[in-house]
Amino acid sequence: MASKQEIMSDQRFRRVAKDPRFWEMPEKDRKVKIDKRFRAMFHDKKFKLNYAVDKRGRPIKHSTTEDLKRFYDLSDSDSDLSDENNKTLSQKKKK
Repeated sequence: MASKQEIMSDQRFRRVAKDPRFWEMPEKDRKVKIDKRFRAMFHDKKFKLNYAVDKRGRPIKHSTTEDLKRFYDLSDSDSDLSDENNKTLSQKKKK
């Protein structure tokens, strides 16, 4: 198998290194950010399903909540902003 440098020196594949379509996605952008309203997805029993086999019939040993944790990330900044907004609204109501 040819080394990576040999492949990149080849004119046919040189554009692959410069084209953003072929770049690997940054780790911070891989997961979809969701706010605190959807926090129950990770803990609620309604969202947890255990399958014995995958779609091809192979045995698996993970649940759907593990998939949710793999694809979604709770955004702390949104929850902090909404908490601050709620505090300011409650202060205004008190006045």
